[in-house]
Amino acid sequence: MKKFTMAVNGYNKHEVNNFVSKVIVEYESLLNKLKLKDQEIAILKQKAERFNGMENSLNRALIVAENSSSEMRKVAKEEANLIIEDAKRNASKIINDSLKQAAETDAEVVALKKQIQIYKARIKQVIEEQLAMVDDIDKIES
Repeated sequence: MKKFTMAVNGYNKHEVNNFVSKVIVEYESLLNKLKLKDQEIAILKQKAERFNGMENSLNRALIVAENSSSEMRKVAKEEANLIIEDAKRNASKIINDSLKQAAETDAEVVALKKQIQIYKARIKQVIEEQLAMVDDIDKIES
């Protein structure tokens, strides 16, 4: 605390005036600093609000991305199941067609074996008839 020297009519005016001037300068300096701090606070509040807005936007975007991801996974699983079902149907058809073709081939094999037996029997018959003719030729010549 400042102490003033005494003068005739009270304190020394020059000292008091100097002190008041210093106080005014100091007060104005503090007031200016306070105004600057208030401006800084206002700017920082604006930035904080902007960052909060960006954070909210990012959170909403993240939620949308998660929902989209879940939906894409769901659709992909459904498509995979459809592809698997289609493949199973195609595999069953292919197996059934193969079994049918195998049965037809077996039937053809059986038919060909019968035809071969018939052909062999006819050839045997023709050969026997030819042998009988040869034997008959020997009987005629004697």
